[in-house]
Amino acid sequence: MLPARLMAGDEIRVIAPSRSMAVIKGEQRKIAEERFVQSGFKVTYGNNIFEHDEFFSNSVKARIEDLHDAFSDPKVKAIITVIDGYNANQLLRHIDYELIKKNPKVFCGYSDITALNLAILQKTGLITYSGPHFSTFGAKAGFEYTQQYFLKAVTEENGSPVKASERWSDDAWYLDQDNRNFHKNEGYRVLQEGSAEGTIVGGNLCTLNLLQGTEYMPSRGYHLIHRG
Repeated sequence: MLPARLMAGDEIRVIAPSRSMAVIKGEQRKIAEERFVQSGFKVTYGNNIFEHDEFFSNSVKARIEDLHDAFSDPKVKAIITVIDGYNANQLLRHIDYELIKKNPKVFCGYSDITALNLAILQKTGLITYSGPHFSTFGAKAGFEYTQQYFLKAVTEENGSPVKASERWSDDAWYLDQDNRNFHKNEGYRVLQEGSAEGTIVGGNLCTLNLLQGTEYMPSRGYHLIHRG
């Protein structure tokens, strides 16, 4: 089940099912919101995203409340997570999957958000997105490629080939946005020539392993691919 494509003027809800918005610097938040607005979207926020405990997360109850509110609000057309962390899997047994199934919409995040992505797929059949967080949109430089393909994924009806980025970086950009290191991308490295066809499940493999043996692990013959 694919969610409806996004259009100009659509509302995107930001929620924090893992760590809190409190860990994101003010300038980074401003840049992220401006990028969404410049792309033609309206940005709103969950009621509890700034609350946090000593681990810079929030109670399961508060995180579930924001998740359910986002899916149940008919004005919200897409949901994007603030940032990753280590405890999104705490939410799985508390999610109203029927609510999500009746209100399918774009849901995007990566790293430990993989637990939510795959549980939603398994329980509802809704295809979600292993892609940038709201905080990722706050990168000053080097974000153009990611933004381009995010928009392609959520706004275009037909898929398109993914070309290699011209440059890449794995520096801790969020610590010092004005001192970045980029490297030229030589293109894809082919390990095994040939062609194949199938359905791929993406995500963080460490998080995916947490789902092994549970009712939230996709069990429909998907192939696995790691991202983030």
